Amino acid sequence: MACSVLAHAQAVEALNMQLVGHHDLQGRSAYQPIVHVYNGRRILFVGQHAGSAINTLTGDEERNGVSILDVTNPSEPTLLHHLPPSGDADTGTQHVQVCSGGALPDADPDKTYLLRTNGQLSTEIFDVSDPTQPKFVVTVAETGQTEFGDRATHKTQWDCASGVGYLNLTPQGWRVPRILQAFDLSNPEDPQHIRDFGLDGWQPGSNAARPEEQVSGLHQPVVVGERMYLGYGSGGDGVLQILDRQKFLNGDPDVRDRFAPTTENLRYPQIARLDLPSFWGVHTAKPVYGMDISDYVESERSLRDFLIVVSEAGEFRCQEARDVMFLLDITEEDKPFPVSSFQVPEEPGDFCNRGGRFGPHSPQDAFLGDFDKRIVLLAYFNAGIRAVDIRNPFHPREVAHYIPQVTDKTIPSCITIDGNEQCDVAIQTNNLNIDERGYIYALDRAGTGVHILQLTGEAKAIAGL
Repeated sequence: MACSVLAHAQAVEALNMQLVGHHDLQGRSAYQPIVHVYNGRRILFVGQHAGSAINTLTGDEERNGVSILDVTNPSEPTLLHHLPPSGDADTGTQHVQVCSGGALPDADPDKTYLLRTNGQLSTEIFDVSDPTQPKFVVTVAETGQTEFGDRATHKTQWDCASGVGYLNLTPQGWRVPRILQAFDLSNPEDPQHIRDFGLDGWQPGSNAARPEEQVSGLHQPVVVGERMYLGYGSGGDGVLQILDRQKFLNGDPDVRDRFAPTTENLRYPQIARLDLPSFWGVHTAKPVYGMDISDYVESERSLRDFLIVVSEAGEFRCQEARDVMFLLDITEEDKPFPVSSFQVPEEPGDFCNRGGRFGPHSPQDAFLGDFDKRIVLLAYFNAGIRAVDIRNPFHPREVAHYIPQVTDKTIPSCITIDGNEQCDVAIQTNNLNIDERGYIYALDRAGTGVHILQLTGEAKAIAGL
């Protein structure tokens, strides 16, 4: 059945946020933005979903990989290079991390390194000291298969200070495809495997019933200081785990095989676990420590720690329960407790009828000190970019938003409901990040490119920019 294609939100919709620059990324579906500083230059690395497009720098059609742009002048982002995936799998290279050699314990201090997923096949490291000419260094790990034949990669974190890479892929024989695999990448040219980790019941040989509702496994590890925040089930049947990093990396000293995936070893580093209902998940869990609640007196413990938890919207045209952002009080970290939530209302924006996904995907990955105690930036699919004031974490409120225009490169979002296929051309802001200058980099998974933004008005004043 042929479907009609409807275009929505042709005009920009904005409050206290303005566009600084834009690049179409050759119409590629974009996922993760990471900004890295090169001697004063700001270079943006963009991981991408599966697909292909003409590389305008070479004239060749290339499978979607990593786009590398100079954003030193954010009003004129310049494409420097497109790095396709390795091998034959047409599955994009969604997830990227960058470390300077000088920040890593055992690396060449004159080099810069890119860690990326390679489709569902592997994780790789490239030398990007010259961002116009990336050079392959090594394959860190190849994916195995679950006992059911699945394989996957997903979001990773590379802690430059310690060199530990917290990767997300499939070790052979585990029961779900996305498992945390830790590697020592302090010398990027000589990766060393540390351990594999997942929820108890996912390990090879487990007699537990296969957790169908959690079949995708880990979504994102967020490691800050001596704590690890692991999110499972990004949009439903979610699980939040808080781990002790030292116990995770070193294992139980009283056990002969500290990293064997036994029930005891998998539970040893756990500080807390929170199971969410079937309709909410944990896409990202990001901590904000030391928030001073202004109207609390000292005797009420005015200094608190919180966790931003985002459940990812997954279905087009609101065909599932509405996903939201939560704020959890983790002052007593073994008892995480939700204290508030935030969501964009469907009206007056008519977001369910705009097409594509409506709801949150993730907050900014970067940590920016006081900024993080004031504002959370959310990628909100067809509702664009939302800035939320969390100075009072018990009452978060929106202070800015920006919904970009669709273009001729915006890919239609199609869904069949009651036998009828509906295709809509709508913005799908998928991920965002912010640099130390305050520029926001928002990526569109529907091929509209990267939008570089800045806060204005009340939002800028709150952010302290």
